[in-house]
Amino acid sequence: MVTYEELLGIFWKSHDPIMMEPSKQYRSVIFYHRDDQMMTARRVKAQLEARIKAKIFTEIVPFSEFYQAEDYHQKYYLRSIREIAGEYLAIYPGIEGFVASTATARVNGYIGRYGTGKQLDEEIGSLGLSAEGQKKLRSIVGQ
Repeated sequence: MVTYEELLGIFWKSHDPIMMEPSKQYRSVIFYHRDDQMMTARRVKAQLEARIKAKIFTEIVPFSEFYQAEDYHQKYYLRSIREIAGEYLAIYPGIEGFVASTATARVNGYIGRYGTGKQLDEEIGSLGLSAEGQKKLRSIVGQ
């Protein structure tokens, strides 16, 4: 579990906040559910603008509806590692299962460098990978 502010920190580190997006579909946006989240998002954005001395184009707007990304965007990091993605595609031959799987979500995060070797050690046996898949994932995470 992470706080809303910790989530914002991850968000700001994962993209270029001063780049203007070419279209509404790819815009940089932070959604909030409550007034305290809106205030936190605005405060953190202002702090970042002051620190980098540049305008940030990320919008801060109330959440209204969730739209799932197109299939080709799902599990982006995982799809880049053919051996591991292939194991999961054999388990989940339909895109719905592949996308909904918590194991694929966890592995996608590790491949995207959002996890430590220690965290991986604690859960690697529950991710459904073969010994070869586990070895490949460990090599990516840096063990």
